[in-house]
Amino acid sequence: MTPRRFIAPSAVLWLLLGAAYFLIPLIATLIFSLRSNQTGACCTLENYGTIIHDPQFGKTIRTSFILSLETIVLTLALLVPTVYWVHLKLPRLRSVIGFLALVPFVIPPIILVVGLLDVYKGTPTWFYAEPYGFLVAAYVILAFPYMYFSLDSGFRSIDVHTLTEASQSLGAHWTTTLARVILPNIKSAALAGSFLTLAIVMGEFTIASLAVFDTFPIYIQYINQNKAYPAASVTLLAFAITWAAMLALLAAGRGRAPAAQGAR
Repeated sequence: MTPRRFIAPSAVLWLLLGAAYFLIPLIATLIFSLRSNQTGACCTLENYGTIIHDPQFGKTIRTSFILSLETIVLTLALLVPTVYWVHLKLPRLRSVIGFLALVPFVIPPIILVVGLLDVYKGTPTWFYAEPYGFLVAAYVILAFPYMYFSLDSGFRSIDVHTLTEASQSLGAHWTTTLARVILPNIKSAALAGSFLTLAIVMGEFTIASLAVFDTFPIYIQYINQNKAYPAASVTLLAFAITWAAMLALLAAGRGRAPAAQGAR
């Protein structure tokens, strides 16, 4: 007979305080968003209709979401082989890369974007004048520390040398080893880094503003400056869409595991 587990009252208290800390602002924003923009009366969805039917809403959120996906794919493509090789062959470089990963925390985004605008000046128009070129390059830098530390933690939780040697003893190429042996074992770490990258890109304002690109945070700022009640609506919609995108990434990550096992 297993003993019953009791939850300490103090733990329940702190859990309720934490839930209140996150939920009360959301509830207050929801109530504010349900007020009429003309009369101030409560319990109307006209503000949500105003936002959803605004063409800029769909355009900017689509832009930010594509930027998020491009940043995630490019960051994973750059860092997964790098971190794998460092753990396998060059462990002394872990401290160097860890130090470099802290640089984006030290350099303010306003300084970063000014420097990047000067560095990339003269590049092709499709890169410099388009958000899918310039902004992705900037966002990869911002996502670098979050993705690196997530992947580094994932690689430290597995035996890279044993997995690699076992794969190579069966005749697998290093790309096959990385794709079919290493990646499934660090999937949780890669998803964690992807979640953080998605949240960063969907909420980044400074770089997009100074580079004069219309992204979702720029649209939110415009609504906040010009419309009171719809501003609360777009804030909640942004919150819901970001969480939905994270759940979609999680579902996609879990959905690939059975397929990979079946392939093996």
